[in-house]
Amino acid sequence: MRRAPTILHLDMDAFYASVEQASKPSLRGKAVVVGGLGPRGVVATASYEARRFGVHSAMPMAQARRLAPHAAYLVPRFTLYRAISGQVMELLGRLSPLVEPLSLDEAFVDLEAGGTAWDSASARATGERLRADIRAVTGLSGSVGLAGSKMLAKIGSEEAKPDGLVVIEPGTERGLLGPMPVRTLPGVGPATGDHLRRAGMTTVAHLAEAGEDELVRLVGRAHGLSLYRMALGLDERPVVSDRDAKSVSVEDTFDVDLHDRVRVRAEVDRLAERCVQRLRAAGRSGRTVVLKVRRYDFSTLTRSETLRGPTDDVSVVREAAGRLLDAVDTTGGVRLLGVGVTGLADFTQEDLFAQAGPGAAMDAPAALPDEPAAAAEPPPQTPQEPAATARRERRYQAGHDVRHAEYGPGWVQGSGARRVTVRFEEPGSAVGRVRTFWLDDPDLEPSDPLPLVPGDGREASG
Repeated sequence: MRRAPTILHLDMDAFYASVEQASKPSLRGKAVVVGGLGPRGVVATASYEARRFGVHSAMPMAQARRLAPHAAYLVPRFTLYRAISGQVMELLGRLSPLVEPLSLDEAFVDLEAGGTAWDSASARATGERLRADIRAVTGLSGSVGLAGSKMLAKIGSEEAKPDGLVVIEPGTERGLLGPMPVRTLPGVGPATGDHLRRAGMTTVAHLAEAGEDELVRLVGRAHGLSLYRMALGLDERPVVSDRDAKSVSVEDTFDVDLHDRVRVRAEVDRLAERCVQRLRAAGRSGRTVVLKVRRYDFSTLTRSETLRGPTDDVSVVREAAGRLLDAVDTTGGVRLLGVGVTGLADFTQEDLFAQAGPGAAMDAPAALPDEPAAAAEPPPQTPQEPAATARRERRYQAGHDVRHAEYGPGWVQGSGARRVTVRFEEPGSAVGRVRTFWLDDPDLEPSDPLPLVPGDGREASG
């Protein structure tokens, strides 16, 4: 534990939804929900206006629509989110060489290592300056927690939400943590929380009073020792700047269960290609291919195959995923498929024998992380207009960017009956007008996102 609050935790406020509100003037101050829009999609992020109706991340989209029927429901634009995240991480890198990103919108920073803070006053000043710089560069708000440990800095940023800053002075940890619910502590999920509640422990103070031996008896030695130290406010974990991805994966949830084995195999092939694209974009290769199948009854199977060397060859990954699928019973239907690669390396084994043979180990436990995925939506099934039958129709997703030859940039409000409705506005503009076009209108094209702060010179590319 440090004697000064020089560990900073930044958490961007409702990041995906805030990006959408900043880029679409008509959505500012409105309820916005970002995620998969199919009936089996899940919420990735909800704006604070939507949260007032009870909508939250990881909630089924169908439930969110019942709670907030008038909210704007948008498909994620990860290209733009990654670009803005890069801008934020660049600002953090100016504060210290020790920056530990946790996700696109969250990171720890060791201010002491960067010489940008050494006591409470300098830490607060640095935190406020960071928040101002983030707003100037991205137009967005972030919440900051400052403390002598990572655990408390993260608790501070949560207390600061939205758009605030909280400094937890060293020496005040016990008093601050005491009345908080046990779920506040890292690693205390619903199951552990319920177990502790049945033992009469609902606050962090209860854990500290129970003592180390009692907690070890209740939840096991490793977890019990960790819980007791955290309840006392003790956390010696350093900020680590070289956190490395352990896997690359993609997955899709389907609106309707897939029963056709040929269609299932085609989807696995497609996911394998997307996975390799991400792998190559990261400059990595991998040795273990992982297949994830969630069946009609919500049972989830994970299968893996370890190759003889790391690869970024799409045919190798595709064939390995296909072999894994052959060993899975999909009778009854499939609702989710995922393909991932683990055992990452910075080089590729250029070898015809890199692919594992029939004797490769299978069914080894390998984690393929869940990620909110936008469910694929089928194109509208409506009668075609004779004038458009020879033209290939485009697919426009709600919230995505377009440009019209006459009306300029805009975004898709919705599509159906072979038409697409567009609101023509851009970051910093007045609320725009809405117009509807045929899907095959030659003057309407998908486009790259515009920067949230006009003139910053950093436009996200598609």
